[in-house]
Amino acid sequence: MYEAKNFEALLGTEGFSDLLLRNHFTLYEGYVSNTNKLAEFLKTAEAGTPPYNEIKRRFGWEWNGMRLHELYFGNMIKGGAPIDKKSELMKKIVENFGSFEVWEKDFTATGGMRGIGWVILARDNETGRLFNVWVNEHDGGYLASATALLVMDVFEHSFMLDYGLKRAEYIVSFIKAIDWGATKARFAL
Repeated sequence: MYEAKNFEALLGTEGFSDLLLRNHFTLYEGYVSNTNKLAEFLKTAEAGTPPYNEIKRRFGWEWNGMRLHELYFGNMIKGGAPIDKKSELMKKIVENFGSFEVWEKDFTATGGMRGIGWVILARDNETGRLFNVWVNEHDGGYLASATALLVMDVFEHSFMLDYGLKRAEYIVSFIKAIDWGATKARFAL
């Protein structure tokens, strides 16, 4: 069984009300709970039956919702933590995007696109190349054989309570709250 991780250390993060964060934590906890429920159902369900097939399909949604939220909250820290300008991650960002500023502009523009989903700085594990990608739904659009290095939630629940329709202002707050140490650690794996 999976257990929800505690992200309450993020309470008080500038640009994110505690009410928004607590609501978001509760939503995440629902993904953990549903992942557990579906895993239990699948242990006893008859393979090949319509209920089994539909639960199998749904499992990816709940699982990825759980893990993407863990990555998202896990790459945030109160006050932010700047990127190490001499790190291998920074070198790779510059190599792939030309500069950190170009990367940030692209990441921000990706997050500002219309729609719901996630923005992920991903590394192709075969070539090492970095991409800023849009993932529309938890269970579709994620790059196979890629490692999520930095994850930003752009579903409405991540910003509407504090920002209404001003997604760009939310993105600015998210960028300020990035824990580049966590991102660097994912890159090192």
